[in-house]
Amino acid sequence: MVRKVSRLRERLEAGGCQLDARLPRACRPALMKIGFILVIASASLFGALPHAGADESLPGSIPDIPSVVRTYADQLTEIESDKEATSLFISTIGPALQLSDAARTLGALPLPAKVSKELLAPDLAAAALRLMGSLAAWHFASSVRQAAGDQQLRMVTEPLFGSPRTRAWLDQQEKAPWHDALQQLSGVMDILESTKRNQGNSTAVPLVPVLERATRLELVAMQAGYQEWDRIRNWKDQIRRLRGQARLCGTWQWTIHNHHQHHREQKASIQFPPAGSTQAMLPGLAEMIILGDNVYLRWEIDGRVQEDSLQFSKEGQRLEGTFINSQGGWGSISGKKTADCVP
Repeated sequence: MVRKVSRLRERLEAGGCQLDARLPRACRPALMKIGFILVIASASLFGALPHAGADESLPGSIPDIPSVVRTYADQLTEIESDKEATSLFISTIGPALQLSDAARTLGALPLPAKVSKELLAPDLAAAALRLMGSLAAWHFASSVRQAAGDQQLRMVTEPLFGSPRTRAWLDQQEKAPWHDALQQLSGVMDILESTKRNQGNSTAVPLVPVLERATRLELVAMQAGYQEWDRIRNWKDQIRRLRGQARLCGTWQWTIHNHHQHHREQKASIQFPPAGSTQAMLPGLAEMIILGDNVYLRWEIDGRVQEDSLQFSKEGQRLEGTFINSQGGWGSISGKKTADCVP
């Protein structure tokens, strides 16, 4: 550990930011850049969020997540276990982030195994934990950055970490995209605390190393938080898609009537894989959307494009609809299920 600290100190000092002296002039421009970087990265993050479809909430309905993080800062710094994180999501954070349905579902656990699987409860619970970890890391990084910017590093080095158990809980999130940034920030702060103990609390400490690493952690945690929020927001749509794919799974005999080609009829046998299957899509099938009884298929083969608009009937045993393709073809499609789904 001593060697790691020494190497980190050498790298920092090599950049002109001494750990045992006042902040050099060469380091000061970096302080001005950090805020600018944070603003630009935040704007890029919002631009990277998925665009809402016609039947989805508009981008303007995205909750003010930074405000939620500030409002529930005390609770976020007190999380010491997965159980506490899930409980806080169910009672407070989920509803505040417009994720009430997800919060109610997790609050109803444990559910019967079949229902739990159908509702993707394990995946939902994991996403909620990842979201809570990202929000906690986000708040921690923001607090350190603000305190460092106010030149209050005496407050930074210990209290903002929360309890040792909270720090241990964050450290356990090894697969989180912000985990490396958290470790780097922790390493710099450990060096500062060590310097203060060895040379006295009156020693001036540098701001740039802390600010840089706190800003990086804040950005990565912010991005991860928005991604998990979006994942949970689309949770019900994912359930609908899987239900639709389960209905479509099986072997179908299709009759295609093309009005453009002298009313030519063509028969085809198509086998759709099980819902959630890791199998590749059917050859040529570029897109598949299933919502309720409505089925949309887009085929792309050798530069040709065809779109099928279909509906389930006869308790899901038949498909009826129309198609149109890039060669001017159009007509009707009639499908009949000839074999059930094979897992």
